[in-house]
Amino acid sequence: MISRFKIPSKSGLQDRLASSSSETRLTAILLALTLVILLWSNIGPKDRLTWFLEVAPVLIALPLLTYTRYSFPLTPLLYSLIFVHAVILMIGGHYTYAEVPAGFWVQDLFDLQRNHYDRLGHLAQGFVPAILAREILLRTTPLMPGKMLFFIVTSICLAFSAFYEMIEWWAALLYGASAEAFLSTQGDIWDTQWDMFIALIGAISAQLIFNNLHNRQLEALRLKTDQPIQSVI
Repeated sequence: MISRFKIPSKSGLQDRLASSSSETRLTAILLALTLVILLWSNIGPKDRLTWFLEVAPVLIALPLLTYTRYSFPLTPLLYSLIFVHAVILMIGGHYTYAEVPAGFWVQDLFDLQRNHYDRLGHLAQGFVPAILAREILLRTTPLMPGKMLFFIVTSICLAFSAFYEMIEWWAALLYGASAEAFLSTQGDIWDTQWDMFIALIGAISAQLIFNNLHNRQLEALRLKTDQPIQSVI
């Protein structure tokens, strides 16, 4: 049921103002850190084309999130997850996914056959969009938390992962051998299937892990804004 807004008490208003100030600081910090890491990532990347292809989502998201900061603010959880995903992309863009030092360290530690940093990227590709899709659907459609929402969010993330694999295919057709670092298959003939499967795991995990926290933050956002967001609690 959609809750009606009530005039807040003085103490409630003070709490909401304090919360808003804290969240503003959080987004400012995340934005500053993103810009710093983006600058570092752009200095002497392993391959300039790969850097651009990997970091393109960050370059698109930054102005979009800045522009909608007040007209359609997101929950602190979602802003934080987007930041983490952006960091993964920017690090991968700087070194190329197949040559990220942390991936080599894990490879040596567990005696793996390849650098699995790209797997982390595809896990995030399902994990973060799951919370993004969940938030948008809960705020802009009649959907409520439950099995149908879980199914739709998971389906959206899996579809997005498949579409991203198509983007990699188009990049390979367009740039040929120059796009090899962007594909980061590392000789694995099942790389595409693994990427989509790991994104699926990420989408499911995100909803199971953050369901309650996300609901609470959506409710807090509903109470402190004038937008007609549904009550999810």
